[in-house]
Amino acid sequence: MKIFFISLGCDKNLVDSEQMIALLRDKGYEFTDDENDADVAVINSCCFVGDAKQESIDTIIETAELKKTGKLKCLVVAGCLAQRYADEIHSELPEVDAIVGTTSFDKITDVVDSVLEGKGYDIRDDINRLAFPKVERSITTEGDYEYLKIAEGCDKRCTYCVIPYVRGSFRSIPMEDLVRDAEELAEKGVKELILVAQETTLYGTDLYGRKALPDLLRKLCAIDGLRWIRILYCYPEEITPELIQVMKEEPKICHYLDLPIQHASDRVLKSMGRRTSHDDLVRIITTLRKEIPDIALRTTLISGFPGETEEEHQELLEFVEEMRFDRLGDFTYSPEEGTPAVNFPDQVDEDVKARRRDEIMQLQQEIAFENAEDEIGKTMDILIEGRIPEEHIYIGRSYRDCPGVDGYVFVNDEKIKGELMTGDFIKVKITGSNEYDLIGEPISD
Repeated sequence: MKIFFISLGCDKNLVDSEQMIALLRDKGYEFTDDENDADVAVINSCCFVGDAKQESIDTIIETAELKKTGKLKCLVVAGCLAQRYADEIHSELPEVDAIVGTTSFDKITDVVDSVLEGKGYDIRDDINRLAFPKVERSITTEGDYEYLKIAEGCDKRCTYCVIPYVRGSFRSIPMEDLVRDAEELAEKGVKELILVAQETTLYGTDLYGRKALPDLLRKLCAIDGLRWIRILYCYPEEITPELIQVMKEEPKICHYLDLPIQHASDRVLKSMGRRTSHDDLVRIITTLRKEIPDIALRTTLISGFPGETEEEHQELLEFVEEMRFDRLGDFTYSPEEGTPAVNFPDQVDEDVKARRRDEIMQLQQEIAFENAEDEIGKTMDILIEGRIPEEHIYIGRSYRDCPGVDGYVFVNDEKIKGELMTGDFIKVKITGSNEYDLIGEPISD
C-alpha cells in the first residue's frame, strides 16, 4: 500500500508530519509523490487563520476527488483542522475516513491499518496529552536544515489565537528526547537546527521549574556535525539575560531571533492579551542590539485588530520605522470563532485591514532594502542550498536568513575550485544587494 502525504501549515506541524511518516515507514508502508498512485492519503491540516483553514478544506476536497479518479481508497485528516472541526468534517465531508487529533498523531499506524480494513476511525486524545514518539524522524526538508519542536501548546491565551484550543496548554518535551532527536538529525547530515514551539522561551518551566532553554542550547551546541542553531518564536517578555549570554558565548547559535510582538500600541496590546507595552518592546529590542550588535531580528504584526484606530495604526508605523526590523511580516486580523476577540466591538473592515497591512509592508520593504545595502563589504559564512550552473551562481543563506521566509545570498562560482554541495559552508564577501537578497564573492580562508 502506498501513501501520499500532505503537510500544511507551520513548521511545528511539519515535525508532526515527519514523525507520522517515520512511524508508517517503520510499519512497512511505502510512500509516493504521485497522488494518482496512492492507496491512502494523509493530510496534516492547519486552521490557524482563515486563509490556512480554507487551504486545508480545499486540499481535502481536491484529494477526495482521487477516490473517483485515481486508486485512492482511504483519506485521513490529521492536525489542527481535524481537532477543531471534527464534527463538521464528519457531516460535510463524508469522503474522509479518519480523523486524527493534534495529540494523537503518534497513533497514525493504527488509524491507517483500521481504515484499510474498511473501518472508520476518529481519535482525539486529551488536548493536553504530549505526543512525541521515539522514532528516527524522516527528513522532508532539503536536508541541510531541520526543525526541532521543543514544546507543544501555549498558556498565554492571546485573545485572537486558537492555538490553546487545538494544541492545549504549554508542555515541554524532555531534554533527553530532544538531544537524541538532534543527534540523529546531525548523523543524517543536518547542518542547521531550527528550534520551534508556540513559544520557545518558556521551554522547561513545566518540567524543570525554570526557563531551561539556555541549558538545552548548550547541550545542542555540543553535538558534532551541527554548525548552526537558530531560535524562533521567542516572546520578548520572556527573554532572559541567561539566554542572551548563551547566544553570545556559543558560536553555533545564530545571532537571529524571531520576536512575535503583534503591535506597538499599549491599548491594542492589552486588548490582544499581550504581556508587553510599547516601552517594554523598545527596551528589550534595544538591549538585544546592545548585547549582540550583529543580531538579526524578525517579527510579526497584526493589522486591523478589533478597535484599532487610525491613530494606533500610525503609532505602529512609527514603531516599525524606529525599530528597523531586519525581517517583518504583517497579517490582517483573522476572526476565529471561540476566541474572545471575535466578540469585541468595532471590528475593522477588510479593506481597511488590507490597506493598513500594505502600508506597513511598504515601509518595511524600504527598511529591508536599506538594511541589505548596509551588509555590503561584510564577510560572512554562507550555507549553500543549490546552484544555477548556467549563470555560474551558487545559492545560499547567511545566519540572517531563516529558510522559507527570508532572503538568499547569491555567490559567483567562477572563483571556486571544485564543486560545492548542498550543506557546504563557504566564506563570502558581500559585494552587492538586490532587494531582499545579497550578492557575494568567495574569499579564501
